[in-house]
Amino acid sequence: MTDAPAPDAPFRPRRGRVVPLVVAGVFVLICTAVAVGMGVAGQWGLGDQLALVAFGVAVGAFLARYAAIRATPGEAGLTVRNLMLTRTVGWDEIEAVRFVDGDPWVSLELTDTDVVAVMAVQRVDGDRGRAEADRLLALVRARRRG
Repeated sequence: MTDAPAPDAPFRPRRGRVVPLVVAGVFVLICTAVAVGMGVAGQWGLGDQLALVAFGVAVGAFLARYAAIRATPGEAGLTVRNLMLTRTVGWDEIEAVRFVDGDPWVSLELTDTDVVAVMAVQRVDGDRGRAEADRLLALVRARRRG
């Protein structure tokens, strides 16, 4: 039996956190092994080996950033950390919380007609993702003034 998170607990994807970290580790290991192997075989010089390892580390860092996606509720609003950008949206700015069938993650429709993706609540998490979307909606309703 899993305990439901506190209403104001941070939102984080489950699979969207584990899979990228595993793939990042495997990718770095493979790039390093290939670089070492090509160096031992005499096919590549040190610069080529370092370039492949650097590429592996860069891809691993990108995947680690993906694993760090979250949405954190606070007094002022919801801080949404997506893949590239972090943005804080005030509770009163949120007009609607959408999780339409087929969408990969929740979207916030704002009063200024902007739409903010909340990648921390993902459809791939199944029932848990749906429950997190419902929790986010309840939190927005409770925190919004008027």
